[in-house]
Amino acid sequence: MIQSIHMSMKQNEFFLALNQVATERGISADDVIESIKMAVLAAYKKDFNTPTISEETPIEVKINKSTGETHIFIDGADKTPAGFGRIASQTARQVILQNIRETEKKMLIRHYQKQAGSLVKGRVIKFDGKNAYLDIGKAEAFLPFEEQMQNESYALNTSFILVIKEVREDQFSNFKIIVSRADPLLIADLFRKEVPEVEQDTVKIYKVVREPGYRAKIAVHSDQRGVDPVGACVGQKGIRVKTVTETLGGNEKIDIIQYHEDPALFIREALAPTQIQSIEIEKERKHARVYVDESQAPLAIGKKGINVNLASQLTGYEIDIIQTPKIPPAEIQPESKKKVIEPKQSTQNQEK
Repeated sequence: MIQSIHMSMKQNEFFLALNQVATERGISADDVIESIKMAVLAAYKKDFNTPTISEETPIEVKINKSTGETHIFIDGADKTPAGFGRIASQTARQVILQNIRETEKKMLIRHYQKQAGSLVKGRVIKFDGKNAYLDIGKAEAFLPFEEQMQNESYALNTSFILVIKEVREDQFSNFKIIVSRADPLLIADLFRKEVPEVEQDTVKIYKVVREPGYRAKIAVHSDQRGVDPVGACVGQKGIRVKTVTETLGGNEKIDIIQYHEDPALFIREALAPTQIQSIEIEKERKHARVYVDESQAPLAIGKKGINVNLASQLTGYEIDIIQTPKIPPAEIQPESKKKVIEPKQSTQNQEK
């Protein structure tokens, strides 16, 4: 297209080329013409203006839309300098190419704004401190440090599957396509890609929470009878969840959980496979006390508290894990004898 513009310029068919570009690129021809006039006027003032012309002197640029011929009028008189046509032609060409670049940039931005929330493959091409930039095909994407998985290495030329988080504009009107490896949406999109039932909305994702690179929990449910939402996401012999895990680097454990409207059931599922003795729910405070045998407490809490924290985020309840001492079988008494807890001596007297 740029080559055709050059040829059209040489053949004095500039505006034919302009209209062609305007049609193909969605550029307003009138706006481009006004831009050309401003650029031509700036070029004239830079190279041909004389001290005798004051700031108040009216200078007008007239362009023949049929031929592209450009003239400078000062106080209504044609004062076009000799050889100015070449400068005007070069200026017009630069304006058109700039408009094309700006239009293509806007079209690209709109494209990726519509793609927000979807998956994209990117290759690391450069760094800015701890931040990384990736080639995503048509554009360059920005992976901030806080959107990275902290146990993952972003070496030059390594490729990753990412989620497009947003298109952000800075104070200088520059746009950045923000991508993420840490956002829960990445896991949701990966399951949507791998599980046909999720893509078809037979299985619905209620919520995803994660500690990126270490552990994630995804709650799923289905309104259709006979559909096992958890089994669908796990896949035969675990192939579907395994594919998602490998895409995340292979280290992030994913718990797939059946969503329940009953908070006690949902919390029980979220903490599985922990064996829970009982759960006390305070719905107004969104608080739950979960009683477990002391041997089950480490499993419920998880390393560095990750398991219980993720379960809390998933269910929306603050969860307290309360340990209960394990009672030896010899000390378990029939229900009829559990009315009063006496000192050990009293218990022995009862046994006698």
